[in-house]
Amino acid sequence: MFKKSLSLLLVLSFFVGYSQNKAICIAEINTIIQNYIDQSKIPGAVIQVKKGNHVILKKAYGYAQIKDFNNNILVNLEKTSINHLYDIASLTKVVGTTTSMMLLVDAGKINVEDKVGKYIQGFNQPDKKDITIRHLLTHTSGLYDWYPLYYRCKTKQETFKFIEELPLKFPVGEGRHYSDLGFMILGEIIEKISNKPLHIFMEENIFRPLKMTNTTYRPNDSSRKLKIAATSHGNPYEKRMIEDSTLGFKIKSIDPNSWNAWRQYTLIGEVNDGNTWYANEGVSGAAGIFSTIDDIQTLVDILRNAGKNGKKQFITEKTIQLFLKKDTFKNGLGWMMDNQNAFMKDAGEGSFGHTGFTGTSISVVPDEHISIVLLINRQNIGLSPTKDYFNVNPIREQVFKTVMKYFGH
Repeated sequence: MFKKSLSLLLVLSFFVGYSQNKAICIAEINTIIQNYIDQSKIPGAVIQVKKGNHVILKKAYGYAQIKDFNNNILVNLEKTSINHLYDIASLTKVVGTTTSMMLLVDAGKINVEDKVGKYIQGFNQPDKKDITIRHLLTHTSGLYDWYPLYYRCKTKQETFKFIEELPLKFPVGEGRHYSDLGFMILGEIIEKISNKPLHIFMEENIFRPLKMTNTTYRPNDSSRKLKIAATSHGNPYEKRMIEDSTLGFKIKSIDPNSWNAWRQYTLIGEVNDGNTWYANEGVSGAAGIFSTIDDIQTLVDILRNAGKNGKKQFITEKTIQLFLKKDTFKNGLGWMMDNQNAFMKDAGEGSFGHTGFTGTSISVVPDEHISIVLLINRQNIGLSPTKDYFNVNPIREQVFKTVMKYFGH
């Protein structure tokens, strides 16, 4: 009888402690995010924090749009909600492209050690013949980190051909140079293997099977009326990347004035990334997906649960282990695994995640059964006086540290 009473007391004590930690954690995160909104650093945010199967916090803050193209604050502000679609930017690389590659590996249609030239003829030339699928997934292919492709290309096929012919910027395999171009080529490979457009492959093999019904490219093409958070006012920062040599992206052979089709309106439902919008018709392996907090969590839960979607095996555990093995440059395949990144600062080994330029991020700590998905549309505030967008890394780091303080070991 005594043992049963003691066990009951321990269980009650655990739940009381859990509830207290949850309440304090939520209050601190609320304060962190709301402070940045009150200081006009960000328009709004949506967050979901999970520990195991329990949702610790799922909440929307602030607004889906706060400013118009002329930098005026709107009269009628639209509050953001957990149902709003966000331009997830480079989370496209992991949510869409990396997941697609996992499925192709599982199906035996591709091997990460395959030479890219096996699928794309243009990669059989001398400087690119040694590039593998692994190199593309780990950003070690030597391709340009960034290039304003729309100065040279108007369609996706033109873009693929241009990248194939573009000389390498770095030696193959000798360093990590984060490259959107590499993930565009991964998108081309997915299309060649599946014989389907990239967005159709993802729709049929990822989004629809997983009931990620609010995850899509080009949401404005949908017949459904969707709530979408606004991002940038045109592409002013990207324009600066081309014109301002101090940022390190300026291409000497490009005259900034030789192309001028910049969008002159606030982007809502149009991907912010210029290369995806102007040179890839809104769909690329690097960017372009719009999604909601719950849809992204669905995919994150599969990665946390050894590839299972409920009781069904969606991705094999072997493939997940392959993609989430940290390499010399502290990255997995597609996923970032360096625990010095702000969004998973000092997390345990095996932790992984990714960020998106619009302000989005995913953080997963498998050992602690913790995940954090954070969606922020920082660009709608506009550029700062220094012509930069507000750096959301302090928000990511503060939120992550708060969650780990109360729910890590």
